[in-house]
Amino acid sequence: MKFLLSPLILFLYSSVLFAQTSLQYNLKQGEVFTVKQDAVQIITQELEGAAHEITNVINGILEFKVVALAKDSYEIELRFKDLNLSMTSSIQGELMNVKASEVIEGDMQSKIFNSLLNSPVMLTLARTGDILQVIGGDSLVSKMADASGIEDEFSLNLMKKSLEKEFGSEALSNSYKQMTYIYPDEPVSVGSTWENSYTGKLNTKNSWALDEITAAQAMISGKAEVVMDIKEPATTMLLNGTQQTKITANLDSGFIQKMEVEGLSEGFSTITQLGEQEIPTKIKSTITYELIEE
Repeated sequence: MKFLLSPLILFLYSSVLFAQTSLQYNLKQGEVFTVKQDAVQIITQELEGAAHEITNVINGILEFKVVALAKDSYEIELRFKDLNLSMTSSIQGELMNVKASEVIEGDMQSKIFNSLLNSPVMLTLARTGDILQVIGGDSLVSKMADASGIEDEFSLNLMKKSLEKEFGSEALSNSYKQMTYIYPDEPVSVGSTWENSYTGKLNTKNSWALDEITAAQAMISGKAEVVMDIKEPATTMLLNGTQQTKITANLDSGFIQKMEVEGLSEGFSTITQLGEQEIPTKIKSTITYELIEE
């Protein structure tokens, strides 16, 4: 027995260490997950020794409700329960400060973003977290544009084109893949790595690792290479960078409990007023998603 003990302990330890786990979403119809999102983005542009810094801050409350189950996917109803946005310039001061839950008479922006609240958008979520389809984003854009009160059809269409880039179906799909698309196709063990990628305003190639697993949680880390390639009538931006992600997820449901994403990208931008002159540009961002109710 003396000689059997050590191999037995070693065997049991190895079984725990190398046991494979299916990391995926296991959601139930009717479940509701409420997530708090906080994001800070600092854009720095330098021109002839002078710097201009723009700080964007977003705070939001998102509600994900599981409304239907399929063999390999889930139908999720997404609603914005609250949304606050601010933008400040180191040169011009405050450029925007909107609290979507507060409608201010005569303030077009407050009316636009208030119309966003509690308007459902449907997501089809794969077990890996890939967002396969979004329905309702385009209707949401129309509702937001109509809330502006603009009656001129040409101006209204311009606004819709602008809003589509952030709240259209494709834009929402690409945006929230950052939060959901985190799992591999096959079972993994502690120390395993896997990759995935997605495109959009931010083209991202992720490398994930399962760092630790407990009876209730999975701890995952991610490193990503990102490319931001934006072409607008008044400006362009081409930046390359990296993202670092830390995730704590519920092992039963697969839903995140907390996610922290830090990114840094550098490159060049142009603005119409300066022709083709390239302006050195850097973007530093921190995004946090935290489950506050389920």
